[in-house]
Amino acid sequence: MTEIVLKNIFKSYDQTEVIHGVDLKVESGKFLVLVGPSGCGKSTLLRIIAGLERITSGEILIEGKEVSNIPASERGLAMVFQSYALYPHMSVYKNMAFSLENLKIDKKTIEEKVNSAAKLLQIEDYLKRKPKALSGGQRQRVAIGRAIVRDPKAFLFDEPLSNLDAELRVTMRKELSALHEKIGGTMIYVTHDQVEAMTLADQIVVLNEGYVAQAGAPLDLYNNPSDTFVAGFIGSPKMNFMKVKSLKENNGINLKSECLNIQSLIEVDSNKDFTLGIRPEHIYICEKQESDLEVIVDYSEQLGSETYFYCNVKGGSQLIVHQTGQYKVTKGDKLFLRLDRSSMHLFGSDGKAIKKNKS
Repeated sequence: MTEIVLKNIFKSYDQTEVIHGVDLKVESGKFLVLVGPSGCGKSTLLRIIAGLERITSGEILIEGKEVSNIPASERGLAMVFQSYALYPHMSVYKNMAFSLENLKIDKKTIEEKVNSAAKLLQIEDYLKRKPKALSGGQRQRVAIGRAIVRDPKAFLFDEPLSNLDAELRVTMRKELSALHEKIGGTMIYVTHDQVEAMTLADQIVVLNEGYVAQAGAPLDLYNNPSDTFVAGFIGSPKMNFMKVKSLKENNGINLKSECLNIQSLIEVDSNKDFTLGIRPEHIYICEKQESDLEVIVDYSEQLGSETYFYCNVKGGSQLIVHQTGQYKVTKGDKLFLRLDRSSMHLFGSDGKAIKKNKS
């Protein structure tokens, strides 16, 4: 297993800087996911680790060895691409064996490695087929198998599931997670899908415009986002945000807007502007006398086991509410809502999270 460390990595194309001083440590044997919107620099950072892109400045350490000027072929890493990158004229067996043949490894060892990987990935019956005779999921398994046979120091995945349909993506997520448990290797995985990030990762690194917005365990990021960007990106549907002002009332501080007036459980100064964040599952339908605000239903999604309401709030903002089970409403219905006080988040005018008071 392999530890990978990035120190103060910068990357520029001509005069355009796309990676801005990234520091990152991937612990040995961990599954780290780089996540963020399109254009945030996640694939560029993965290619930098792989050696497919040269850095402008900084250091890349693999097993403690500086490798910034070492070519990709000598870094001992295996990359699985979004496009699978299989040789169409070769059988599955030949695709998986090709890199080992180039290393002049004996045929018996190659056969053992290919058969072992094929068994692990449940593609033993496809070894004689050409890639065109395989489904998308089967091709992805072949691409992963080609990486496994090399016994790499670490595995790099660049959005490997994005070409698959929704049901197959769920299946492949489970298989990748199980694969990591079986082989225990260091894995770095790039995706724009935060559901993939939450379900696969030991550690998530959220990138925004070439900067690390936040890094940590999936639930740490979900429960304690560092700013409005991370709060809005991690979670599906995303966190609701409302503009509020802090005002001193009845020996305490209340958070007020055109539609809301609730006591702040977080110690803040009065007469300041904040953003209040609350996730859809932390909003409850209640009676008028218990409510914090009233809304008008604009649209609802009935999914059988759960229901989502998209509601208009006085002042022009929209609120997403999640309820377990079936809840029949129609467009134009009025709902009274209560916010879970312990699950509210508060962000300053700079978008940074205001730390909750220690109990």
